[in-house]
This record gives sequence, C-alpha cells and structure tokens, in this order.
Amino acid sequence: MKAFAALYRELDASTSSLAKQAALQSYLREAPPADAAWAVYFLAGGKPRQLVPTRLLREQARLAAGLPEWLFDESYEAVGDLAETIALLLPEPTEVVERPLSAWMTEHLLPLRGQPPEALALTLQSQWASLAVEQRFVYFKLITGAFRVGVSKLQVTQALAAVGGVDAKLVAQRLMGYTHVGARPTAADHAALIAPAEAGAGEGNARGLQPYPFFLAHPLALPVEQFDAAIGPAADWLVEWKWDGIRAQLVRRGGEVAIWSRGEELVTERFPELRTMGEALPDGLVLDGEILVWRDGRAMPFAELQRRIGRKTLGAKLLRELPVALCVYDLLEQDGQDLRDQPQHERRTRLERLVASHPLPGLELSPLVDGADWRALAQTREQARALGVEGMMLKRRDARYGVGRTKDVGVWWKWKIDPLSVDAVLIYAQRGHGRRASLYTDYTFAVWNGPQDDPARQLVPFAKAYSGLTDAEIHEVDAAIRRTTIESFGPVRSVTPTMVFELGFEGIARSGRHKSGIAVRFPRMLRRREDKPVEEADTLQTLQALLPAGGDDEPVVRAAPRTSPATPAQGQLEDVEDAEDADEATP
Repeated sequence: MKAFAALYRELDASTSSLAKQAALQSYLREAPPADAAWAVYFLAGGKPRQLVPTRLLREQARLAAGLPEWLFDESYEAVGDLAETIALLLPEPTEVVERPLSAWMTEHLLPLRGQPPEALALTLQSQWASLAVEQRFVYFKLITGAFRVGVSKLQVTQALAAVGGVDAKLVAQRLMGYTHVGARPTAADHAALIAPAEAGAGEGNARGLQPYPFFLAHPLALPVEQFDAAIGPAADWLVEWKWDGIRAQLVRRGGEVAIWSRGEELVTERFPELRTMGEALPDGLVLDGEILVWRDGRAMPFAELQRRIGRKTLGAKLLRELPVALCVYDLLEQDGQDLRDQPQHERRTRLERLVASHPLPGLELSPLVDGADWRALAQTREQARALGVEGMMLKRRDARYGVGRTKDVGVWWKWKIDPLSVDAVLIYAQRGHGRRASLYTDYTFAVWNGPQDDPARQLVPFAKAYSGLTDAEIHEVDAAIRRTTIESFGPVRSVTPTMVFELGFEGIARSGRHKSGIAVRFPRMLRRREDKPVEEADTLQTLQALLPAGGDDEPVVRAAPRTSPATPAQGQLEDVEDAEDADEATP
C-alpha cells in the first residue's frame, strides 16, 4: 500500500502527462505483480461494490476522532471530500503495520462487505490503528468507492505497453473486462496484460467471452456547407441514425453468450431475451450495437429503457412491457476471425447477410440512411427528434474498427441534432470534488410553475447540472453564491434567485419521481444569461411543450438514483459518451 499511496500522491500533484507516464511506468516496473494487478484495476477505472455503508463509516470515524456530529459535518463541508476528511481527523496510529496493496484488498478490505455492524466497527478501528497516516487517504478512497486520480485509461494502457514491450492496441484489447465490478485481479492477470504477443497468432477464442475495445465517434459540429471540404463527399460515408440506448457488444464464443456495456459492465443477466437471441447465433461471433426498448417495430425513447435499468428484478410483466432488442451496426468477429481490420463497408455487407440469415426476435439491423449529398442528408436529419434518435452517425466506408476515440485507422463522426434548451434559475449549489472541493460547482436549477402575471407562482426545481462552465466562470458563480446564500444544509446552499442560465439537454420525459413531473437527460449549462432577469426565466409549460408527442399517453419515467450530482449510480448503465463531448475535438 505504501508504494501505491506514493504513486497516487505523485499522480495527483502533477499536471504533466509525461511526468504521470513516468510515474506509472516506474511503479509498474517495481511493484510486485499482485499489487500491480490491483493498481491497474483502480487506475483504469475499476470500483468494487460498496464495502462499508457510508453512514456507519462516518459515525465510526466521528467517534474515533472524538468529535460531536456538528463539528464533523462542518469539517466535511470545509474539506468537501469524505475520504480526505476522515483521513485528516483520525488520531495517530498506535502501531503501523505495512501490508501490500493486494493483501489489503483480498485479506482486509473485500471481506468487510456484508459484515454485521458491530463486527464491522471493530474491524475498521483495528485497521485504522495500524495504517500509516500517509496511506489513509487512499485507503478511504478505496473503501468508499470514490477512487479518482488524474490519469486516463489510455495512459494506463500506454504505461503497460511500455513496461511489457507490447503494442498498446493489444493491451487495450486485453484490458477489456478487466475492471468489471466483480473482478478480482491476480498476478496472473497482470502477467497476461503484458505478455509478449505470439507471432502471427490472434487472441480471438483464447480471450473467452471478453469483448473488443469499443471504437468511439468524434463529434461533428460544422455547418453542413463545410462538410465536403472537411470530410469529403457523402458518397465516401455510410450514414446511420444515432440511437439513444446503451452501447453494447454481444460475444458468442465457446457455446456461451456474454453481453458487455461500453462501460465494461457484464450485463447478460439484465437482458435475458438478448442472451436467448445470442444462443441462436453461430459460434465465434461478436456484434456491436445498441440496446434499445423495441416495440411495434421501432425504438422507444431512452426513458423507457431507464425504467427497466432501475429495476432490481425482471418479472414477466416488465419483460412484456419493455422488450429490448440489440440494434446491430457492426460485425467484429465471425467464425472466430477478427474482422476489425476489414473496411467498414465489407463488415457491413457481412453483417447484413448474417442478420438476413438469422431472423431472430431481439436482433435488429441498424438501417443505412440514403442521401445524394450532405444537404439532402441534413434535410433527412431534421426528422431525428420525431424518430426518437439523436442525429446521425457517419462512418467512413474504408474505415477499420479502431480502439477508443482514434483516427489512425479511419473515423466515425456523430452528427447530433442541436440540444433542447430552456432558461432556468439557479436555486441551490453544492461543493464539487477533487480540485473543485472548495468551490460551489454542482447546481440545481428551477423554472416557474406559472406565467409572469401570476402573483402566486413559484420556482420549481427540475434539473441538476455541473458541466459547461469555464474555470473563470465557475469562480464568478461561486462568488455570487456566497454573496446570496440564504441557508446551508450540510454541503448544500440555497441562494436568492439572481442567476439565469441557458440549460441544454438531450431528451425530456415525464417523471413521477421529480417535483416538477419532468426529467431531462444530460443537462448542462450552455451559457449564463446575464442579459435576462429571473422573472423572465422559462416555465413548466415551456418544458411540457418539449415533451415527445403523445401527451398524457406517454409512460411515467422512474429515473434511476444517482450517488452524487456528478456520478451515475453504480450499475445504472447510462451511456456517458455524450457527456464527454465537450472534451472532444471537431475537424
């Protein structure tokens, strides 16, 4: 643990990619393989299921620190991070015992899950008493499932490739599924990540039921008049609708079926009809596509899929009401042969033949969208919202299937429709996390529940947003929040309504869980409307007018809970690709 904690501090303290890469490689070369296996798991995004109930952890830490509840809460509010708060407040250790990271995980941390409260309290006290002060922060990050540090999975992949002398794309392929929530990495798993590739040998069937790394699209945000100059004529591209579901791969190998989400979560058990469909397909097959609620020959809105995601049990009634299909758009493996190096149009031809020869419930082919040129396609794209899709996907005909968001073997573009938007009022604010723990960065927005001439109207909260502002804008808003605070509720402040923002979002549906009766998808701040007074912000009627056609016949949405404004609840399976658009480049 000592070396891993030192690595965390080194990574957290630096903004240099070169320095982080050097630190990663140094650790991976020197760490025992069993420790390196767990380090890669966490650094690449792995999170075990919650080990200790947060309420119990807070209470035991408060008692160990000898603080009254109000003072512990004030300390937490000041620090903004639970792991850091506890690490700072605990008394000095009585007797430090050094343990490897792998021993901490397998012998001490993972066994915490499921212990009765009394036993858990005693175990935690014993562990804290033997843990060096400089290791406690990482320890609590692991125990709370909030481990985050400023390195990407790509950087981890590059470090493993450098240490093992293996091609980074091969390492990326081997890493697929490595961070699954139930994974328990071992020294053998780490050795397999950096093992030399056998000359001329593929790793298809030898990889069991693991998927391939997903090929990701870049956002295309240019006027259509510039398309020909920027990306070439429309004839060079295959065009499809951009579906609003869960990106997934169906893997059929060795007589078994596995379904993986883009977040590398194994979701086979959540979609039993897709597993049944997969069992009827030929062996040695990997399909790439989108999981959608599919009814009456068409895809339903994401809100219906989210209703199903939020259920712990899948009864017969739910399966009948919310049937799903895998809308496939790529064929990555057939007869055990890796097809990713074949051109896009050839993989598409193979896929069409496969689907035509296997007319199965739950297997749908993503149709191609025809258009003589970009202007014609732009006109067709205007139908997207009415069809319940997010826009179009452009896939270069000669593109190979790459790893991640790359352009070295071809390119995919996502040509999305403009977001829906309203002008809303900021009414609550909460501190951020990490480097923003001292700033109010997570905001709750409201709209009016009546017209401007209604003296009894009130602001009704309907969305939370935390992205879209620059660092300078966040500091300005933070200062305004501190000036206009009315009340504090732990880390949350209510403020005098003075600031209006234009909020953009990808979708909207009715919600029985929210006070407003409405839920929006991927809300983000487009700009601060300093030109608009609070009284002129939009109303619930404005939001209701944006609801999909169908009015009162639309189903009520039961939104899955979130653990924080910024983090999807574990297992929610929400595809966050769109939330990352702000960090991607356009041509």
